[in-house]
Amino acid sequence: MQRKRYSPGRVPGTLLGLGAGLGVALGALTGCSAAGTAEDVTVDAKAGSAAAPVAPPGRYRTLFEPCGAVPQAALRELLPGTVALSDVERVKALRGTAAVTYDTDRRVGCTWSADTADGGSHRLVLDVERVVSYDPTVSDATRAQEVYTRKQLAAGIAVPVTPTPTPTAPATGPTTAPGTAGTGTAGTSGAATTTPPATTAPPGTKTSTTGTGTTPTGVPSSAATGAPSAGTPSTPATTGLEPRLLGGLGDIAFVGDTLGSAGGAGRQRVVSVVFRTSNVVVTVEYRQRTTGTAPAPDSKELQDRAQNLARLLANRLEE
Repeated sequence: MQRKRYSPGRVPGTLLGLGAGLGVALGALTGCSAAGTAEDVTVDAKAGSAAAPVAPPGRYRTLFEPCGAVPQAALRELLPGTVALSDVERVKALRGTAAVTYDTDRRVGCTWSADTADGGSHRLVLDVERVVSYDPTVSDATRAQEVYTRKQLAAGIAVPVTPTPTPTAPATGPTTAPGTAGTGTAGTSGAATTTPPATTAPPGTKTSTTGTGTTPTGVPSSAATGAPSAGTPSTPATTGLEPRLLGGLGDIAFVGDTLGSAGGAGRQRVVSVVFRTSNVVVTVEYRQRTTGTAPAPDSKELQDRAQNLARLLANRLEE
């Protein structure tokens, strides 16, 4: 049997096949390892992302029973017509009528009313709303402020707007207009001084000269100076009873006041006091109606009574 000759530097075919297979296997392992690393980096990047901040919940989770929240003594003052009622009718009137709501933890209300002997009437309406935000990035108090703001605008009270600061232009050095060098007044950075033309009076009008210029003597001084004449209408004086913001009541509050007709010669005044405390908005509506030649309901009296009740309810929320 003849032996095959061995040549130095020549690799047998079997060894070449084994080497190629080993290279493919190593390449596959390297590819898997690289793919696994990329996935790990992706997972780590997601795990490190910051979550959106969650707004704090409102201070209140439940509401008080509205019809029992107003003391009997306060109701008798607000409804003077109950004095002439029988005991049974008085108890019924002071008990009030609860508003129909589907969730007493979200909104409650109560109404009281009583007629007076002269044909007039008083009516009290209490509405309490607990506002809840369904956006995790918006707090309950912020949503309650939106509800309050809509009521304030409806009462004709503007919402103060915070002015946007105007950027200040950079200071520049004094400039001199062409052809005006040396003609400016001291302290005006070279700006030219222009003398206003003299006023020419109409023909046949005498003029009087003063230190400030020439003024026609036949022209009223108010017309010459631009001052309003005696016939110019002035701004009506305020009484302090107009719809306005109130201080010291909840986080923010206002009072509204409207007067209108109530059938025939009757008049009706409606006073509303609205305030917000955290995520609760309270509305006290107090109205009085008069008939015939009776005077219109007194604004100050109704406002004082409504504000006193609102402060009593604000204290109730603090309990």
